[in-house]
Amino acid sequence: MDKLHLVMGGRVKDPQGLEFVDLKAIDVVGVFPDYHSAEEAWRGAAQRTVDDAEMRYVVVHLHRLLEPGKSED
Repeated sequence: MDKLHLVMGGRVKDPQGLEFVDLKAIDVVGVFPDYHSAEEAWRGAAQRTVDDAEMRYVVVHLHRLLEPGKSED
């Protein structure tokens, strides 16, 4: 199985947390086949909003959610 990664972001209630203000307004950057390409997409999205402390982008390891028993990255 590919090691799928999701890059998404949006406005958060607390800049140090991950509670999004409006789930309908989540920016889904995309799904990527490996961490390296997901990280590049994350960096690009985060850089575009670097001056807005309430915007946060994350990389979600979808492969870990799909196969929770596996511990490899």
